[in-house]
Amino acid sequence: MRHARVLGYAGLAAAFAVAAVAFAQSTVTPVAPDAQVETKPLVEAKPVWGDAKKGATLAGTCAACHGLDGNPTDPQYPRLAGMPERYIAHQLALFKSGERNTGMAAVMKPFADPLSAQDMRDLGAHFATQKAGAGVADDTPIATGPNAGMKFYEVGERLFRQGDVARGIPACMACHGPSGAGNPGPAYPAIAGQQSAYVQRRLEEYRTGTTTAKEPHLFNVMAAVAKPLTDEEIQSLASYVQGLHHRSDDVAAQQ
Repeated sequence: MRHARVLGYAGLAAAFAVAAVAFAQSTVTPVAPDAQVETKPLVEAKPVWGDAKKGATLAGTCAACHGLDGNPTDPQYPRLAGMPERYIAHQLALFKSGERNTGMAAVMKPFADPLSAQDMRDLGAHFATQKAGAGVADDTPIATGPNAGMKFYEVGERLFRQGDVARGIPACMACHGPSGAGNPGPAYPAIAGQQSAYVQRRLEEYRTGTTTAKEPHLFNVMAAVAKPLTDEEIQSLASYVQGLHHRSDDVAAQQ
């Protein structure tokens, strides 16, 4: 019993010692009335979201290829209007780091290099607020093969909306949305109205299955989707996507 009591006293003494140290550390030292005191916030605020107005001032550099509002006239350049902010910022970061180096990446890198992370978000915010245009889907009938008799865009529409369960191809709209507007959560791009030449090139790049991205999970998702696609299916998907647009917007504009 005595031994237990001694241990109890020792424990109590240790507790007082810890409390004393804590009190000493928390004690405020008096400051002279005329002393200069530097105050700083506990956590410095850092900009996170893009500023569309600032992005608009930066977008002039992009206008020559992508159009000031993100709707290019040259079919080889992708449409940026309506893209999720995070997606654009992420792609610009990949161009700057050199992780995205296929297609016309060599053209993009000099423009991305001087941009800060905030600049990229600002540009993304600007283009996200722009209304995407659309092209025309190819309604030429397919002459031969398993899809003979179908129009090119119809093959693309079937893959976009249904996928191909037998080959493990999910519907494109599962990630990009029924209207192709994208998904701002995981930063999946908006593809409605995208230039068919660009879509075709990107799908072919994904189909190779090779990338130098340090975090390739998003690339790998698309690589798995594109791997079983035939040239004809890629062409058809690209055509369908190019003609995809919001019909309700067009109707409202006519009223």
